Amino acid sequence: MTRSVEEIGRGLEPTRPARAIVPGERIHVIGAAGSAAAASLLLGQAAGARTSGCDSGEPSAYSQGVEAAGIPIAWQHDAGHVVGEGGHPLVDRIAVSKALTSVNPDHPELLAAHAAGIPATSCQQLIADAAATFGGTLLAIAGTHGKSTTTGWLVHLLAEAGEDPSAFVGALLPAALVGGTGPSVVRLGHGRPFVVEADEYAGNFDPYRPTIGVLLNADWDHPDVFPDRAAVIDAFEAWIRRFGPNATLVANAGDSGVAALLPRLADWPGQILATAVATAGVDAAALADELRRTIRSAAGQATALTADYEDDSTSSAGLSRLTLHGLPGHHLESIVELSLIGRHNADDALGAAGAALAYGLTPAAIRGSLASFRGVARRFELKGDLAGVVVIDDYGHHPTAIAATLEAVTLRYPGRRRWAVYEPLTFHRTAALLEQFADVLATADRVAIADIFAVRDPDQTIVSAPDLARAVERRGTPAIAPGSVEATADALLPLVEPGDVVLVMGGGRSTVIAERLVAGLRARSR
Repeated sequence: MTRSVEEIGRGLEPTRPARAIVPGERIHVIGAAGSAAAASLLLGQAAGARTSGCDSGEPSAYSQGVEAAGIPIAWQHDAGHVVGEGGHPLVDRIAVSKALTSVNPDHPELLAAHAAGIPATSCQQLIADAAATFGGTLLAIAGTHGKSTTTGWLVHLLAEAGEDPSAFVGALLPAALVGGTGPSVVRLGHGRPFVVEADEYAGNFDPYRPTIGVLLNADWDHPDVFPDRAAVIDAFEAWIRRFGPNATLVANAGDSGVAALLPRLADWPGQILATAVATAGVDAAALADELRRTIRSAAGQATALTADYEDDSTSSAGLSRLTLHGLPGHHLESIVELSLIGRHNADDALGAAGAALAYGLTPAAIRGSLASFRGVARRFELKGDLAGVVVIDDYGHHPTAIAATLEAVTLRYPGRRRWAVYEPLTFHRTAALLEQFADVLATADRVAIADIFAVRDPDQTIVSAPDLARAVERRGTPAIAPGSVEATADALLPLVEPGDVVLVMGGGRSTVIAERLVAGLRARSR
């Protein structure tokens, strides 16, 4: 059953254009352990606000940077965080994750804030307000898949070019890129670019009105909000039409969902830069000419940036190779070696390169920095290679993303037995896409399904991990459903063998499986 944006965000103020944060404004963020919430705390503080947070769960990798910045987080919910005796307001604004409002709109802190007349916004609205306070140029990366990698890649390109960007990314960036002592979802710079990951769930990206926007793909996801892919495409179109003046859209025309959207933008006033990775048998230079000829907006014909992609897992210089076509001033091809493997990463590279071009980076700067990017946390992240067993941690939690990541495992580790270990994220997604999940997971050699991680799930009885495991087994692939993430790691330890590659995926606590399995392998190999 789908719900409206208004139902999901009940109790929050309607989205509005961003406005600067008042110096000293007191802002309390509820759900502080999440990536966007943690980012809103850090960016709000940097913009001059006095921020605090709370969460009923445990500290997370995201919240560590918040507490390291001196921002207090209370690890329980209490109306006393926002109002004092007699209901007197203690803060000027609260910001809340829609993961909370979607299941608990009558949260005590929300109710206390409403009673006291304290405005309540989404965490994304607070991030947008921080960006408005910083000023400069807003760049936003959207799409069903690949947002975090592409956002991190663009931040890397801008930083390497000396632009010193600020940013919010939904995955941890390495300390060397954020310029701090540890990884973070936020980079605080002093340059003009401000880069944000723009999530389509329930209008999360609506506060962002970028000058440069990237649309990587448009696939059906979030079935609690979108009844089908057409609704996802409609949401992306509505967002694009709210871009700032003189905007540029970098659009992956090689994705079928984006390709379906582009003809609808013929009357849109902004510029379109179309990207695409050529498929087998298609010449990338000819593809660029076709995109320029067939895609247009009210501002005129699109420009184009395309590439031929070649897997090169044996190369000492990189894991894959892009041959770019369409870089300004380069009439011939430009070859770039990438450290990230897989066609999905080639799409992400073109998205980041297109946004960097639109911002004004030189082709030479883009080529060099595309090659040196090493990725973000939990995106095909090697956690260990012990006793002949490789363990990889990945955020994939959609059939399309899982299929792409399994393909990358085959390219990177050819001929080895592949374990697909998956902690499903949300009951409603798992139920709606059960057969698609089973189809892609069954392409592995062995499968393990951990208990489903509940987020925004009013009904947790509609599907189970054993249901998915049985669906995989009906396709001929052995599958187990041991229980919790801890139980899943423990069940895997005696089953994995030298030569195995264990790909752990999920958006909840699945990283515990990878870490616990690596610890067990280490102990076993002593």
